[in-house]
Amino acid sequence: MDVFELDHVIAKRSKLNKPYLEFLHVPSMSAGLYVLPAGGVDTQEPHKADELYYIVSGRASLEVGSESRTVEAGTVLYVEANVEHRFHTIKEDLTLLVVYAHANMQTSTMKGV
Repeated sequence: MDVFELDHVIAKRSKLNKPYLEFLHVPSMSAGLYVLPAGGVDTQEPHKADELYYIVSGRASLEVGSESRTVEAGTVLYVEANVEHRFHTIKEDLTLLVVYAHANMQTSTMKGV
C-alpha cells in the first residue's frame, strides 16, 4: 500500500514550482496534482487515457469538446481519452487531483456488488 498526504503533495509541487506533479504511476493508473493560478492559461493537450479530475480548491470553467461548465471545490469530472478539454476563466487558484486510467486494462469484477 502507498499512502499520500495531500498537504505533503501540495507542498512538494509548490517547491518544484511546476504546474503538474505526478505522485503515483503504476501500470493501470497514474495520479498527479495540477495547479493553475487565477487568470492563468491551461495549455494541456488531449490525453491518451481517460481522466478523472477532483477539484480540491478554486473556481473556474472547464470546456470539454463544445460543452463548458463551471467547476469548484468538490466537483468531480470525467473526461474520455483523446477528447479536447481545457480549464478557462480561472477565477480562483485551481488545485486539481488528476487520475489517469491507462488504456488496454481489463475491467475487474467485484464479487458481491
